[in-house]
Amino acid sequence: MVLNNTSQARRGRKTPGYGVLAWRIPRGSRCFAALVLVVLVVGVGERLASAQVNPSSEYQLKAAFLFHFAQFVGWPEEAFKDAKSPLTYCTIGEDPFHGALEASLSGKMIGARPFRVQHFQQPQDIQGCQILFIGAGDRNLLPTVVASLKGNSVLTVGESEHFAEDGGMIGFLLEENKIHFEINLEAAEHAKLKMSSRLLALAKTVIGGHRGT
Repeated sequence: MVLNNTSQARRGRKTPGYGVLAWRIPRGSRCFAALVLVVLVVGVGERLASAQVNPSSEYQLKAAFLFHFAQFVGWPEEAFKDAKSPLTYCTIGEDPFHGALEASLSGKMIGARPFRVQHFQQPQDIQGCQILFIGAGDRNLLPTVVASLKGNSVLTVGESEHFAEDGGMIGFLLEENKIHFEINLEAAEHAKLKMSSRLLALAKTVIGGHRGT
């Protein structure tokens, strides 16, 4: 796989991301996971390109994105209890996945870590999360969530309009029945999260910060 023209993210500016796909699969490496993510980005439009988007299909795809995001984000050691603690996905408020997230993560691991899913109703209840998804119906909770997570290494992902601009880290965009995402790299860096340049290259927009590693 070849990814060219990676996004040149500069602080305080929005920079478009670009990904170029070559169909040579280096099996048994993280590059294979990168290819899968590219295929999701490129092919998701065809899978959603219908007169009316099927909500269940949309969230199955978003669950797949969330699984692959974890492979391109680095957490500090203190974000986990120990080396084998699970990587925990959380939702807050209404769970729009309705089981699709659990199904996407079932039986999978990242290194020695299994995956776990937890659902919370209120920002004050959130604990033990490495990835937190905030649905569009709960976008009003974002300011409170961002404030409550300050100083914690939690990757916030959402789907409401301007999610990344409003302080979230990865925001899904649905345009012309295609799923894209934008990244607030500055917010991720403040949370001590390291994003791979491969992930940045696939983002439609990167806000602030420096290039990933």
